[in-house]
Amino acid sequence: MKKITKAVIPAAGLGTRVLPATKSMPKEMLPIVDKPAIQYIVEEAVRSGITDILIITNRGKGLIEDHFDRVPELEAKLQGGGAAKEKILKEVVDISHLANFYFVRQKETRGLGHAVNRARSFVGNDPFAVLYGDDVIIGEDPACGQLIRAYEEYGKGVLGVKKVSPEAIHKYSSLKVEPLHDNLYNCTDMVEKPTPDKVLSLFSILGRCVLPPEIFDILDQTPPGVGGEIQLTDAMRTLARSQGMVAVEFTGKRYDMGNKLGILQAQVEVALNHPEVGKDFREYLKELSKTL
Repeated sequence: MKKITKAVIPAAGLGTRVLPATKSMPKEMLPIVDKPAIQYIVEEAVRSGITDILIITNRGKGLIEDHFDRVPELEAKLQGGGAAKEKILKEVVDISHLANFYFVRQKETRGLGHAVNRARSFVGNDPFAVLYGDDVIIGEDPACGQLIRAYEEYGKGVLGVKKVSPEAIHKYSSLKVEPLHDNLYNCTDMVEKPTPDKVLSLFSILGRCVLPPEIFDILDQTPPGVGGEIQLTDAMRTLARSQGMVAVEFTGKRYDMGNKLGILQAQVEVALNHPEVGKDFREYLKELSKTL
């Protein structure tokens, strides 16, 4: 079985739910304390054994490419500035060495399935991970790595899932699942943004999957779905119905960075555990809570 070393991060969304902040700033570059959201996603992939990362962008998202590049002028300013600046210098330089980075543009906004299909030449005949650019998942055991282990066990496509509330399931996907063992399930069907009569379960795909290369031929045959876009879920449904897929109820806290409340939750909860500001921020919140 081929080892999974390639990952695709679709980051071509318009960020309409967090306008006007995303009018000129990609939502993937919105900071969580001192790092942009997409860096947390990249670091998760690297911790999972990924060495090559394709980021799918669109017009106006050059900032993402710049972030994972070297900045000689900034590095020169930081050099020789004492221990504190040397530490920052190392952090800045290390960003560009996290993985081998590649970029391709999605020239039309035609859905997640269309975006992932742009990765065909990068992926070739290898299985690969997909980490959605909206979803930051913080945890000791990287979520992407949990999915890769399930792929290695079963040799099938893998879905990262969590349960969502009955009130919210219509915003997500709904999966037909049966238990395998522990937090792993067999998935044989799914529906994107289900109406109440179409809900299969409260398990939904949240931000991570591992796919076999056959997904590209399926995407080529997948007609536009919800919203008139080519939905990755529709292609994965074909895969689930024909071969079955494995659903992993991953550990870790997921933050929706395309949502204002999700951004605020990520900021607060990550800050509380931050080695530099965590202690002071906790005291600040305690005092602030007395006034609420």
